[in-house]
Amino acid sequence: MEGEQLRALVAVVDGGTFERAAALLHVTPSAVSQRIKALEAGVGTVLVQRSKPVRPTRQGEVLLRTARQVTHLLDEASVLMAGASEPGSQSRVRVPVVANADSLATWLSAAVIDLCRQPSLELVLRRDDEAVTADLLRSGEVMAAVTAEPAPVQGCQVHRLGTMRYRAKASRRFIRTWLPHGPTPEAMRRAPVLHYDEKDVHQYRLLDAVAPGARPPEHFVPDSVQYVAMVRAGVAWGMVPDLQDPQGRLFTLDPTWTEEVQLHWQVWKLGSAALDLVTAAVLRAAGRHLR
Repeated sequence: MEGEQLRALVAVVDGGTFERAAALLHVTPSAVSQRIKALEAGVGTVLVQRSKPVRPTRQGEVLLRTARQVTHLLDEASVLMAGASEPGSQSRVRVPVVANADSLATWLSAAVIDLCRQPSLELVLRRDDEAVTADLLRSGEVMAAVTAEPAPVQGCQVHRLGTMRYRAKASRRFIRTWLPHGPTPEAMRRAPVLHYDEKDVHQYRLLDAVAPGARPPEHFVPDSVQYVAMVRAGVAWGMVPDLQDPQGRLFTLDPTWTEEVQLHWQVWKLGSAALDLVTAAVLRAAGRHLR
């Protein structure tokens, strides 16, 4: 296994296509294809699915993690050798990280800003539900994750970040229209509800508890900022993090209808100054904002 072949594997998965991988590596798509084929021939198995986007096979996931570790350490060594502490340096270390949308829209943004100002670091942020972000660690697609999973993924260390509290909220206009006599089970069966996406189960869990079998009109808005804006506009009710309604302008349907999500930071165990830098920034931000 050659370094260029391993780097091509990482680029193909990160870029999603051979053309994008070629742009990342500053070579031709044909060169990327040849390197992947040579790597697959060397290990004796198919490593990526030639789909759009390109996805690693089961065997590819195993090698991808090692490939990312090797290329990361090589890049970090290049940065140290080049003394890349000055703006404009061409030597940088890419760190792919995944977090849930509500964290990105609130407490994590301060850490992202700090990290993007580091001249030797290229932060690659991905967004996914906190219940599934650990899967991207297992597949080797990211090196660190904000996740709800407390058990360490193999080869990772875990830091507890804190708690995000969600409350069932709505606007005054919505309550007057749909819940004039309060959030009774009958009213909740009719009142429109807002979800982030198909993976968002906060509202389903509450409905199953207070109005079993209820399936009211549903809307899906996969953007944390717009999600809260839609609740404020009176379109529907939804589970809103306290961090996104700090002044309490929205009305809580019932004080007991809350959900607390414990968040953790899982990061590869790797002797990496770049990963240590990212971890420190994330822990600082969590300490300032999370319960």
